[in-house]
Amino acid sequence: MSAKASDTVVSNAAKFKMKYAPHLGMFKNSVGEDPIDQIKFMADQGFTAFEDNGMMGRDIAMQEKIGQTLANLNMTMGVFVVDKGGNMENTLAAGKQEYIDIFLNGCRKAVDVAKRVNAKWMTVVPGGFERKLPIGIQDGNVIDALRRGAEILEPHGLVMVLEPLSDSPDLYLRTSEQTYMICKAVNSPSCKILYDIYHMQKNEGNIITNINLTWSEIPYFQIGDNPGRKEPTTGEINYLNVFKHIHERGYSGVMGMEHGISLTGIEGEKRLIQAYREVDSF
Repeated sequence: MSAKASDTVVSNAAKFKMKYAPHLGMFKNSVGEDPIDQIKFMADQGFTAFEDNGMMGRDIAMQEKIGQTLANLNMTMGVFVVDKGGNMENTLAAGKQEYIDIFLNGCRKAVDVAKRVNAKWMTVVPGGFERKLPIGIQDGNVIDALRRGAEILEPHGLVMVLEPLSDSPDLYLRTSEQTYMICKAVNSPSCKILYDIYHMQKNEGNIITNINLTWSEIPYFQIGDNPGRKEPTTGEINYLNVFKHIHERGYSGVMGMEHGISLTGIEGEKRLIQAYREVDSF
């Protein structure tokens, strides 16, 4: 039998100011491995959102159970990743039909998954550079492919959020200004920016200024401190100021907690919650 939330971490009914979204595994030491128990624990600690990169890989029954649990708890479903292969795979920059077909098939499947869990946003990574092609040709190939993906999602009110990453210099999408340009060219409400603060601190810095410059195209943020990609307060980013700025600009969307935990076990999970209380205290 899994432990009750109150057995390990004091229940805190106070909601956070912003929709911070934990993922499965963050509280397994506190409440056990069961996904539903973990989501209930998140709500018990004051979190009002949830995200799950691997949602498309879960069986339909679990997807439906997660969706119903979130609805019962009045929690917002955050992103899941559109299945198009790994981050470097099936690059849309190449303009190859077989890669485009894999991406579009992922978008079609994502529509069904989104309905089961009441999701609105889904992460898309276009893949790596196609180094043999001029950059403008690569841009055009990516824009064309994303327009076709947006045509699938738009009738359902769904939004693919493009995530520039710092994991490898071979990844095509690297900065917020580049992603802004791609979104403007696709010109669809179903193609926007996922601004992951961790990745953007590594690739470009100047976080608040760049958020302001690309604000009109950002419906979703993700979080991670740098260096280390752990919870806020563990690195160099002043998350108290960043969150205060985003909140004062009127943002009411999800803040995905796509990071690790600096300490182990239950104590690490307690510290994770406390860290968010600290940076949410603006």
